[in-house]
Amino acid sequence: MTYKELVEKMTPKENRWKNCIVAFLTGGVMGSISHLLVSCFDVQTMLVIWIVLSSILTGFGVFDSLVDKLKMGIVIPITGFSHSVTSASLEYKKEGLVTGIGANYFKLAGSVILYGIVSAAILAGLRGLLCLL
Repeated sequence: MTYKELVEKMTPKENRWKNCIVAFLTGGVMGSISHLLVSCFDVQTMLVIWIVLSSILTGFGVFDSLVDKLKMGIVIPITGFSHSVTSASLEYKKEGLVTGIGANYFKLAGSVILYGIVSAAILAGLRGLLCLL
């Protein structure tokens, strides 16, 4: 038996249809809650609520288990970004404020920021060109 066959045999099989349905429903519930929050407050308050909630859940070590249960429906961009920043901060806090937290704060989220800025610049340039035509 080759290594690849052994890995395929030992790797647990996932139920992709079930995962898709759970993620769809979870994302729908989060979208509904977000809509309710926006109708009660405003968009900025709704975003702050999700950021604080996901940071608190990350701090207590609950966020990852929620992702395991609720699949990717819970990792909307704002909660996933908050989780990545909070988890990097928690992981490097022993190294101090500057060389630990400060140096590694955006370790996981840095690529998201970089490619978000680059893609926004490209799209803004394309939009500017289209407006000239």
